[in-house]
Amino acid sequence: MPKAIIPAALAAGILALSSAFSPVSAAGTPSPKDAQVYFIWPQDGTVIQGGKFWVRMGLRNMGVCPKGVELPNVGHHHLLIDTELPPLTEQIPSDRNHLHFGAGETEARIEIPPGKHTLQLLLGDHDHTPHDPPVYSKKITVVVR
Repeated sequence: MPKAIIPAALAAGILALSSAFSPVSAAGTPSPKDAQVYFIWPQDGTVIQGGKFWVRMGLRNMGVCPKGVELPNVGHHHLLIDTELPPLTEQIPSDRNHLHFGAGETEARIEIPPGKHTLQLLLGDHDHTPHDPPVYSKKITVVVR
């Protein structure tokens, strides 16, 4: 083997090995540019009597599936309550402000205290990371009495 090829082959091998152990890319799973996630219910400005109510989530031009399923153009819902969108290149947090519906749910009964609250939907991929481009709803406001 010529001496000039050996360093090039060695560099290519090192590069291949280093990429195998590097962290996951910051870009999320691809999504169609026309994908849309939205609230079926409640609507913006809804006044809710009592703290428990149903949230119904819609999705256009993509499918809903459980977490862990790696297929094109699918994801699962996350409901953001009284918070801003998280960093769109990182996994979506899981806490009282970021509810995960990793079983592929499209509706859920939730309870929040009386008062004015914001709700927003964010679709996550198999790994709870937003898609690229991210698929999120308009933020809505509800009042719980």
